[in-house]
Amino acid sequence: MEPQLMCCEAQDSCRRAHLDLNLLTDRVLGALLRAEDHYLPATNYFRCVQKDIAPYMRRIVSTWMLEVCEEQKCEEDVFPLAMNYLDRFLSVEPTKKGLLQLLAAACMFLASKMRETVPLTAEKLCIYTDNSILPSQLRHMELMVLTKLKWDLASVTPLDFLDHFMSRLPIITQNRPILRKHAQTFVALCATDVKFIASPPSMVAAGSLVASVKGLQMRIVGNAMTAQNLTESLAQIIRSDPDCLRACQEQIEALFEMSLCQAQLQTQQPHSGTTTTTTKMDGESQELSATPTDVRDVNI
Repeated sequence: MEPQLMCCEAQDSCRRAHLDLNLLTDRVLGALLRAEDHYLPATNYFRCVQKDIAPYMRRIVSTWMLEVCEEQKCEEDVFPLAMNYLDRFLSVEPTKKGLLQLLAAACMFLASKMRETVPLTAEKLCIYTDNSILPSQLRHMELMVLTKLKWDLASVTPLDFLDHFMSRLPIITQNRPILRKHAQTFVALCATDVKFIASPPSMVAAGSLVASVKGLQMRIVGNAMTAQNLTESLAQIIRSDPDCLRACQEQIEALFEMSLCQAQLQTQQPHSGTTTTTTKMDGESQELSATPTDVRDVNI
C-alpha cells in the first residue's frame, strides 16, 4: 500500500507547531537573559524625553491596544511586543499626544507582522481608531518606528521566559495550561502599567508565575515546593535577589486587585459596553476600560 500525504489543516484557524523541547535548554535561556537588557526602554523618558505625553496617556492607549489584540484574537505575545516597541520609541523620540494612537497602531502593526501568521492589516487598524488615521499615515509611522528602533524588532518579552520557567518546576501536566493562562494575564497587566517599564522581562515573567501559583493556592505544584522555595528557585534562575522578585510579585498582586475592583465598578455601570475607540488624551474623554478583559476570567 502506497503511503499517502494527508493535510489536516483547518481553513478557519491557524495551526501552530508543537513546542520544541530542545529549545528549553540552559543555553537558550542564558541567551535570553543576556539579550533582555538590550531591549529595555529608558525608565525616565516621561521626564527627560516626552513633554506632551503623561503616564496616564500611556495607560489609556495601552488598554486600547490590549482590547484590539484580544478582539482580533492575536497571538498572546503581540501585545507585550507592541508595548515594547512603543516604550522604546518614546524613549528616543519626543511625540505629540495627538500622534500617540497612531504610534500605538503602528507598533501593533509591526508586532503582528513579527508574531502572527496572518498579521493585522492597516485598514483594520484604521477602523479601530474610528478612522481618525489613514493607512498611508500608518505606514509612514511604521517606517518612522523602524528607523528609530534601528530595525531591531526581535525584542525579548516576559512571555519568552514562561515556558523556560515552567519546564523547571514540578508542575502537573494537565495543570500547565491554567497556570500559563494566569501568568499571561499578569504579564498583560504589567505591560499596561508604567511601574513595570524598568522591570526586566525575566523579572516580570517570574513574578507573574509566582503570583499565579500563589493565587492558585499551590494546587498545581508538588507539595515539596513552598512559595518561598519557588521564589528562591526562580530568583536563582534569573540571577536576581529573592527579595526583588518578591517585591515584583507583590506589585503584580496589588495591580491585579486594583484591576478587579475596576472591573467590578464597570459591571455596575449601566452604559458599560464593549471595546470603544475613544482615546482622546486631553482628559476630556477617557471611555476606555482600564482593565484587560482577561482579568475577569481569572478566578483567584
